[in-house]
Amino acid sequence: MLHCEHYRRGDCRSCQWLETPYPEQLAQKTAHLQQQLRGLDDSALTRFAPFQSLPAEFRNKAKMVVSGAVERPILGILPNPTDPQSAVDLCDCPLYPQRFRVIFPVLKDFIARAGLVPYNVAKQKGELKHILLTESHRSHELMLRFVLRSETKLPLIRRELAGLCAKLPQLAVISVNIQPQNAAILEGEKEIFLTEQHTLPETFNGIPLFIRPQGFFQTNPQVAEGLYGTAQQWIKGLPINRLWDLFCGVGGFGLHCLSALQAQNPHRRIHLTGIEISASAIAAATQSAAQLGLTEQVHFQPLDAADFALNQADKPDLVIVNPPRRGIGKALADFLNTMRPPFILYSSCNAETMGKDLQSLTHYRAEKIQLFDMFPHTAHYEVLVLLRLKD
Repeated sequence: MLHCEHYRRGDCRSCQWLETPYPEQLAQKTAHLQQQLRGLDDSALTRFAPFQSLPAEFRNKAKMVVSGAVERPILGILPNPTDPQSAVDLCDCPLYPQRFRVIFPVLKDFIARAGLVPYNVAKQKGELKHILLTESHRSHELMLRFVLRSETKLPLIRRELAGLCAKLPQLAVISVNIQPQNAAILEGEKEIFLTEQHTLPETFNGIPLFIRPQGFFQTNPQVAEGLYGTAQQWIKGLPINRLWDLFCGVGGFGLHCLSALQAQNPHRRIHLTGIEISASAIAAATQSAAQLGLTEQVHFQPLDAADFALNQADKPDLVIVNPPRRGIGKALADFLNTMRPPFILYSSCNAETMGKDLQSLTHYRAEKIQLFDMFPHTAHYEVLVLLRLKD
């Protein structure tokens, strides 16, 4: 069982299942997933054992609320935003890599040197709201983002930046995000880069991916790599020439599948269309496609995935969907029933909405399913399902 002093003291209960042995966590998640599949035709369904996570040090990203005083900042959580005394320093959180523990003191020193006064929600004073630290699983390079209320402190940050980079040479991307609202919104629209490099390179299963500010990226790289790799294995050998990747994010699923299909059919050109509403994520996906030399076969667009699909006439052979927690919804499910692509690959972060979507996809039967424990010590998990059009 993972030991955490913050959980023991009751300071932080983000890991609600920390006292539950890991095998029992997986058993409970498996049972919950099975409940969501009730009423579905599972006569031809192959169930794979859950893909397990490392129990500790599995997160590649730290989202730290900044509180306390400028000379002694606290990085962690603020359970009661109106009470600064409720702040909990989580620099020793066991979910973060050990490498982070030597980085946080350097960042605290930088905050003091740059005079970045922590934002006080109750008084609506101060500047620094959050620090967001992301690490590349491949290279251990870092992306550091300061979330500020305004641009007032930018000159001071720039003044101290060389010293910070000298102490932390692994910093590859540094930016400032401006979030002026006095609200529980993590970041704002404006991003100011302080380094020439704007993306953090990552690699899963030999596929280059790029992490960008304001773009979603999985926080458990070991399990994410397994998830993408499984999708790649499941579609090998299927008769696919055209595929859509809806809600494609940085292109992980689509590029994995396209690369596998193209490797099997080097003389046939496989086409991928990727749709994602985040322009930042689309920029990262386009960068990955270029590095793979697949630019002519790939078309990524920053659009609403459902709106795009509902206005298309051409039918792909495979549709990949990786929707947010609300699922794909009945309108998109009905459209897929009407369009009837031969295969659907559904990746879900919410098995309950996925179960409803599968009930709506009446022209399909589930062939393969696997649980991926992206979020150990919590009730959350991800699922991958391969669906085939019924005869």
